[in-house]
Amino acid sequence: MEFTFIGLGYLGASIGAGLVLIGASYGIGRLATSALEGTARQPEAANTIRTTMIIAAALIEGIAFLALVICLLVAMNFSNPKSEQPTAKTQVEQTK
Repeated sequence: MEFTFIGLGYLGASIGAGLVLIGASYGIGRLATSALEGTARQPEAANTIRTTMIIAAALIEGIAFLALVICLLVAMNFSNPKSEQPTAKTQVEQTK
């Protein structure tokens, strides 16, 4: 049963990481599409649009990186589960 718990933890962390990457790539794709359309409609505003797009893309990537780190921490926690701490009663029973 313990191995099933660890395996499900890895599965959950990997699904979470995959969803984060899919969401971030979709968001950056939508952002780039909108920026290119805006530049095509108003070429004189290209510098402003580009600056805004780069700031928004950096924020999206930052949140995606944070979520990936959280998924990695979850996976690391499942790889080293904490053992139960012996209580005073079990220590006395082990010495007998």
